[in-house]
Amino acid sequence: MTSSAPAGTTAHISDPAQAQRRILRVLVASQVLSGAGLAAGVTVGTLLAQDMLGSTSLAGLPSALFTAGSALAAVAVGRISQARGRRPGLATGYLTGAIGSVGVITAAVLDNPVLLFISLFVYGAGTATNLQARYAGADLAHPSHRARAVSTVLVATTLGGVAGPNLAAPTGTFAATLGIPNLAGPFMLSGAAYALAALVLALRLRPDPLLLARTVAQAEESAATAHPAAPEATNTSEGRGSLVVGALVMVLTQLVMVAIMTMTPVHMHDHGHGTAASGLVIAIHIGAMYLPSPLTGWLVDRHGRMKVAAASGITLLAAGVLAAAAPGDSVALLALALALFGLGWNFGLVAGTAIITDTVPLATRARTQGMVDVSIAIAGATGGMASGIMVAATSYPALALTGGILSLALLPAVAATVYRR
Repeated sequence: MTSSAPAGTTAHISDPAQAQRRILRVLVASQVLSGAGLAAGVTVGTLLAQDMLGSTSLAGLPSALFTAGSALAAVAVGRISQARGRRPGLATGYLTGAIGSVGVITAAVLDNPVLLFISLFVYGAGTATNLQARYAGADLAHPSHRARAVSTVLVATTLGGVAGPNLAAPTGTFAATLGIPNLAGPFMLSGAAYALAALVLALRLRPDPLLLARTVAQAEESAATAHPAAPEATNTSEGRGSLVVGALVMVLTQLVMVAIMTMTPVHMHDHGHGTAASGLVIAIHIGAMYLPSPLTGWLVDRHGRMKVAAASGITLLAAGVLAAAAPGDSVALLALALALFGLGWNFGLVAGTAIITDTVPLATRARTQGMVDVSIAIAGATGGMASGIMVAATSYPALALTGGILSLALLPAVAATVYRR
């Protein structure tokens, strides 16, 4: 399938580097907004469901629902991006997330758990789109700077991601003045943030990075055909192996991170901490997920994808041990453990994204990236759902330690891929 470049694209073909700088600026602006939407909902979604249901065993259900919703959204955003470009794909995803936020607020007002769960599923589109945006940053990047381009998009989420949880209490107070339940307040912020992110992308993401990358690739291919060089042998089995490892790194780090993050506010609530304290810990966690991205991107480009992927497993193990050992009344130690979980996730996401983008050809890139993100979302849904059940059956420390140990599965997979090379 061929796509004609949209208006505003052909004018930039002569200077893809200049277009890449503009694209990164627009993506940064949209990610700042969407980060606030993502973080605000994560902070109180679990508590809102627990308040409605009166049960801790189902406290992981909201996280499972919006990560399951993000799986469906990842397919949709990937397919729209493959057919029409990143701009319509990302804008549609964020707008869907905004609609989900409105549904959550309505469910809270009506005290309707069924509507809450449906709306959380729809709200998950914002999560998927927030992650898919990192691929748009890499479309035009040179391979030697690809991880740094990904990290630029990711770090932009930090500002909104840190602000969102800390606005949980003020937005809750504001919601109460409007007659809306306190815990639904942050979803007012989410809805507005996602809608603004969609507007920024729809109006300003020009040229479209994926469509322009295809045009540039076609021009280079035509030049290579006119001046053929000696063909290079390709090892397709190595490519498939790298694709699997790149996906595994992101899937496993997502599963472990979501499981621990989901139950931390509940664990803190059970030990007498309020919304402000859990919001602070989640804010530190989300900051650690995104803030180290420039350093991680440099490490991935400088020292290799596989080394940083292995480091993610080791970091998550350390985080699990610390979270398991931390006293329930210690906000500082829980915050440090959650920061390490965020850092390990960041290592895995940046390294895994670079591996996938290196491996998949442009002709099928967006669709394959969408399917990989489906696996990531399913892993998050599994972690979110299982976390509540496991904590109800055992304890939060047991969950944290299990997650840390599970992360070590990355090491043999990375080692096997490096050995094959």
